[in-house]
Amino acid sequence: MSDVPFGFGPPDRDPERREPGRGDQGGGDPFGLGALFGGIAGGGSPEDVLGKMPLFAELQKLMNWSGGPVNWDLARQGAISGLAAGHQPASDPERSGAAEALRLADLWLDQVTELPSGIERTAAWSRVEWVEQTLPAWTALIDPLAEKVVAAMTSALPQEAAMSFGPIAGIMGRMGGLMFGAQVGQAMGKLAEEVLTSTDVGLPLAPAGTGVLVPQNLAAFAEGLDRPADEVRLFVALREAASQRLFAHVPWLRQQLQDAVHAYARGISIDREAIERGINEAMAGGMGGIDPSDPESIQRLLGSGVLEPEETPEQQMALRRLETLLALVEGWVDTVVAAAAADRLPGHGALAETMRRRRASGGPAEQTFATLVGLQLRPRRLRDAATVWGAMTQQHGAEARDALWSHPDLLPTSDDLDEPLDFVARQGLDDELRALTADDAEPEKPEDQ
Repeated sequence: MSDVPFGFGPPDRDPERREPGRGDQGGGDPFGLGALFGGIAGGGSPEDVLGKMPLFAELQKLMNWSGGPVNWDLARQGAISGLAAGHQPASDPERSGAAEALRLADLWLDQVTELPSGIERTAAWSRVEWVEQTLPAWTALIDPLAEKVVAAMTSALPQEAAMSFGPIAGIMGRMGGLMFGAQVGQAMGKLAEEVLTSTDVGLPLAPAGTGVLVPQNLAAFAEGLDRPADEVRLFVALREAASQRLFAHVPWLRQQLQDAVHAYARGISIDREAIERGINEAMAGGMGGIDPSDPESIQRLLGSGVLEPEETPEQQMALRRLETLLALVEGWVDTVVAAAAADRLPGHGALAETMRRRRASGGPAEQTFATLVGLQLRPRRLRDAATVWGAMTQQHGAEARDALWSHPDLLPTSDDLDEPLDFVARQGLDDELRALTADDAEPEKPEDQ
């Protein structure tokens, strides 16, 4: 994995990267939480304490969060506050332009896929609206993962440490919620500055039936492409409309993607021996000691790498499954958009290549999943998936291609993507076998009397 989920990795060990006078904060305080506690928990004059009382009140509210393993209030606040400076609400012309582009995209897609439209309403979201409107989808996706991490952290505490430091488990859970909320909020804020649609990360994040464009990000994406802005918007609208069709009319797809993430969560485990070594070191003062009344000491434990989850073979299988599903979705979208735009958008080839480079260089999907679940969405899988869908269209037609989405067992597996043309060739043999079986099953006609 490229990144430890939720940032439970070891702190920066390079002393040259730490700022003078900040002690261990440069590496052991990844979210700046030390600024919330420093000077108060560690002492200070009454004037200092009184001067920070509003901060204490806000901190108490955050620490009293009881809405789940991720502090979503903090996540929302963090994401939106980071967007405040560059936020631009969508204008009426932008909303009209988005609606027109999505409607036209649906008309073009009607001619190249058997799946009907999945858009019941259109929207042009600002970056802040994207954060607020996608929060329910992120909550459903991430909460089970974070809950498992918190449970693994607290259950891995040695019994003697839990008895000696009873409040630690509760503090760790609340600190975990804060840290998860801070990291998720940071990731969502970065995503909101990049995403072009509601399905840009490969998952349906908008309310069902809602086709979405993000005009501010579309304008930034179009800069330097040497293509008319209307053409870029229509190309992106085609991708959004195609994704909406797939998620609306393949009812099991959304659940399968979530199940793959949750299967990863079920496999999370933490090395008890590493925990014991870390606790013993902390109790001996190696990490400054652990004081249940001092949240900074708990934070040092969380950021020390001691609680880093170990990836199991079951988790590797779940991530492989998730990677394959995401690649199949992206590959199908690429294929049907190419068919719909080929004779209508002069710059389609260049726009498609730009999109592929965007993904290959670490676009929103790769960055988000690398941060949240450790998944790297490899471009090679996308190319292989697009080869499957393109070859299916050429050899068997759009109807046979789209019929593969009728059941998860019909889809190519990760092994099939290693040899995509072999998979397509087998579909023709399966069709012939089904035809022969149907012929054999027909009752013989009675002979004329």
